[in-house]
Amino acid sequence: MSGMSILSVKLSVRLRRAAARMRAEQNRASAIIEFALIAPVFFILLLGIVENGLIYFAGSTLQYATDNAARYIRTGQASSASMTQTQFRNMICGDISPLLACNSNLQIDVQAYTSYSNASYSTPTDSSGNLKTSLNNFQIGSACSVVLVRSFYVWHVITPVLSPFLTNMTTGNHLITATAAFRNEPFTSAVSGC
Repeated sequence: MSGMSILSVKLSVRLRRAAARMRAEQNRASAIIEFALIAPVFFILLLGIVENGLIYFAGSTLQYATDNAARYIRTGQASSASMTQTQFRNMICGDISPLLACNSNLQIDVQAYTSYSNASYSTPTDSSGNLKTSLNNFQIGSACSVVLVRSFYVWHVITPVLSPFLTNMTTGNHLITATAAFRNEPFTSAVSGC
């Protein structure tokens, strides 16, 4: 082989390698651009999924706290200990504390009735879609009373774009509710059965 043909073979090999390298770099650059276009949508969807899971977990936590506190009313422990509204609220706050803040976003409404047919309750939101501040009743009733314990928590939705799918209040928030309805046990000796 002549020196010229060896040189041309080496040059063509180098050119092919350079072309392959340029194609690989071009593919990497297009992958970066494609990821930059898709990443915001992906991360918003991921944030929405995480927040939706947190809302359901918060609802489960609030229901557990409401059921746990309602048990003190149902068994007469709240009546015998002369439990106050603040103590009852603190009991619920103790069960929800790491996940939900115990502030004005939490409303607890306890009402007693003589029977299930006499039970009546109002909606938790006003005409503007805000949580009513009047939901602060604390009537635990007596033995054999029907009691309705309702807890409400206003969750501030933070996911952009998907907030219409995560909110259930006109204010752009999500109202988490928990309810316990029961008849008090006959916890006094004066009442033999309900």
